[in-house]
Amino acid sequence: MTVAEDLAETPETAEEEPIKQRKNGLYPGVSDELAENMKSGWADTELRDLEPIPQAAETAARRAALSARFPGERLVIPAGNLKTRSNDTEYAFRASVEYAYLTGNQTEDGVLVLEPKGEGHEATIYLLPRSDRENGEFWLDGQGELWVGRRHSLTEAGKLYGIPASDVRELAGALREATGPVRVVRGYDAGIEAALTDKVTAERDEELRVFLSEARLVKDEFEIGELQKAVDSTVRGFEDVVKVLDKAEATSERYIEGTFFLRARVEGNDVGYGTIAAAGPHACTLHWVRNDGAVRSGELLLLDAGVETHTYYTADVTRTLPVNGRFDEIQRKIYDAVYDAQEAGIAAVRPGAKYRDFHDAAQRVLAERLVEWGLVEGPVERVLELGLQRRWTLHGTGHMLGMDVHDCAAARVEAYVDGVLEPGMCLTVEPGLYFQADDLTVPEEYRGIGVRIEDDILVTEDGNRNLSAALPRRSDEVEAWMASLKG
Repeated sequence: MTVAEDLAETPETAEEEPIKQRKNGLYPGVSDELAENMKSGWADTELRDLEPIPQAAETAARRAALSARFPGERLVIPAGNLKTRSNDTEYAFRASVEYAYLTGNQTEDGVLVLEPKGEGHEATIYLLPRSDRENGEFWLDGQGELWVGRRHSLTEAGKLYGIPASDVRELAGALREATGPVRVVRGYDAGIEAALTDKVTAERDEELRVFLSEARLVKDEFEIGELQKAVDSTVRGFEDVVKVLDKAEATSERYIEGTFFLRARVEGNDVGYGTIAAAGPHACTLHWVRNDGAVRSGELLLLDAGVETHTYYTADVTRTLPVNGRFDEIQRKIYDAVYDAQEAGIAAVRPGAKYRDFHDAAQRVLAERLVEWGLVEGPVERVLELGLQRRWTLHGTGHMLGMDVHDCAAARVEAYVDGVLEPGMCLTVEPGLYFQADDLTVPEEYRGIGVRIEDDILVTEDGNRNLSAALPRRSDEVEAWMASLKG
């Protein structure tokens, strides 16, 4: 009898799917002798001296706030599943922000469940246990430990995350039998959602998603530390790029992207979003991520990039740099206008201010310059009322920042864009001017120039702190900084 036949007749594994073999694999099957051999002779690798993860106290406090908001209701927050990239290869997994925020865990297929108990909830984290050595999953399955690496045991996970851990393979069945009110964070785990299909409503689930988004508006001390760590690595990534601009000129924007990515992978988890390495007229395409264009001396490079830490907090910084190290007259004129707009925006970031204030302040400066240059007819109030400056500014002046580059996106409008700034909020201030290469309404020498300057700003008790202040912003300081790095 083969291993597959043995599994099919074992009651304990009757519901398990058979381990899939590649259609064109070189081994047609597994002999009983090899299967038996692979079951034994393995050392005990249980980790017994584990300490809780650094943010365990913070994740516990976040779960307590969630429990208080939804008393008496079962709450289900999935991490998500692997997604196929092509054939039998998967994209790198990134757990849902909601799940990672509440647990600190980043494992695929994980699910956090808060069960009502007394006046609060009892939390359980559902995970895949260690690969099974009895049925051969650890070496035969494509996601077995000998293929993709060791998983934590459920006991280990309980110690690390401060939450009792159970086998996630049993969860869907238990949820199908559950009674009482339930909410689930949708969009991450189709199997879990299917198990709850007759127990949840879209409206109630959206309330859960909105609450978890708004909970992240104000960062705790751990989060602020992680954001600063992300920014510090990002600063070093920008320095790396400046040092190799000659190699980028000999190749393409991809050299810039790859250089920054190396820093992100060495010091963090990944980049927080697709790097924008936009040289020349590509800088006028706001989300230019193809990064396959030429890098030419005499043109500008708009680099919008951020390192993501191992705990998923990302920086989001932009600098517009002269490839040869010196701005020409027109480039400097446009750059300095954007710099002045950013200065006005940053000055408007303080506790008690309206969220919109920094945007309005920056847009006013840009509108004033556009009127001054004769590109749009004034007065400035008319330009702002009609939004005429948007032909060349295009985007908003910033957004919340955290575990998502555009963090807290599901928050209510009145809590976010129509809200008031509080200490602990972190946002970007990033005005820009973009003169498209085919824009006949501007002088020819403006065309193809795009400038954005972006920094990550923390709201403090008495104003704000620029987390990315280590990167020069003023045009003359940028030139001096580039010269010092090029040696």
